[in-house]
Amino acid sequence: MSALIDGILGVSPALAYALVTLLVFAEDALFIGFVIPGETAAVLGGVVASRGQVQLGLMMGLVVLAAIIGDTVGYQIGKHAGQKLLETRALKRHRGKLDKAQDFLRRRGGSAVFLGRFTAFFRAVMPALAGMSRMHYPRFLAFNAAGGVAWGAGFVLLGYLAGNSYEAVARTAGRDITAVVVVVVIIVAAVWHVRTARRKRRAAAD
Repeated sequence: MSALIDGILGVSPALAYALVTLLVFAEDALFIGFVIPGETAAVLGGVVASRGQVQLGLMMGLVVLAAIIGDTVGYQIGKHAGQKLLETRALKRHRGKLDKAQDFLRRRGGSAVFLGRFTAFFRAVMPALAGMSRMHYPRFLAFNAAGGVAWGAGFVLLGYLAGNSYEAVARTAGRDITAVVVVVVIIVAAVWHVRTARRKRRAAAD
């Protein structure tokens, strides 16, 4: 892992663009997020920009585009080969997490696609699960694009501001953002539960 990071920081600008873009794309399209979290690649893109090796705006745009396209490929894979995908050895080891992700998607729909972008495991599997569930593609694309812009621009900018402190930032940001997303999900679920209970009581009263 450290060798890969050092390699990205030491290559030519054109190759830096290509490697960061490919890693972000492959996280969702090819599920390599289990090995290399996408935020690490995005943060590194910002670090390279902070050193003046690449343009910040272009790196940010490529990361956002790779995130959106990668999710779209993951969606299509899930739509056409989802069940076979769940039977692979790599995903069987994560059966419990997959069940939670599927339940989250059933309850929250498009917002699960957006929020899933900020949690490593959900980011890798949520597009495929959305495809398996036959979520309407324009709806998926809208939430996918919103999440891709917020996540991609945010992490590249974080790497740009962090500079040489990128390792600590990548670890801390990934952990802290996951915690924030979990809290948000709990709050949303609680509000949804209360509103549902109220609607049922009103219906029973009527």
